[in-house]
Amino acid sequence: MNSTAEIGYAECGYAAGKIRQVLRGEALAILAASTTLFFLFGGDLWMFAVLFFAPDISIAGYAAGPKAGAAIYNAVHSYALHAVLAVAGVLTGSELLWQISLIFIAHAAFDRSLGYGLKYAAGFRHTHLGPIGKPTPRGD
Repeated sequence: MNSTAEIGYAECGYAAGKIRQVLRGEALAILAASTTLFFLFGGDLWMFAVLFFAPDISIAGYAAGPKAGAAIYNAVHSYALHAVLAVAGVLTGSELLWQISLIFIAHAAFDRSLGYGLKYAAGFRHTHLGPIGKPTPRGD
């Protein structure tokens, strides 16, 4: 049963309670699966280590404002985009493409398993998994 607090979060567009735990658990499973596939099919540790945090460069998109920043961040942290690119890499024989895609999927899953979800245009700290960080004096 949802508590009043969970219902309040749901009305704001945030996952809460057990649903949030399930989403974070799923992300952990995706992290494990994508990392396992990367190494099982011959991915190099150095490449994984160098590129794992590369998607966080997308935070620079916030220099163009919160709406553009959220759109850029979400595109780079999307499972769907990178899953399609991974399949395209396999079908075209592009080892580099599917390897980078699996690393980016692992990164997105890592972020979500820690509670850093996809961003709303309201600002960086507003995510589908709930607010992150400390509230600002304005209440953002």
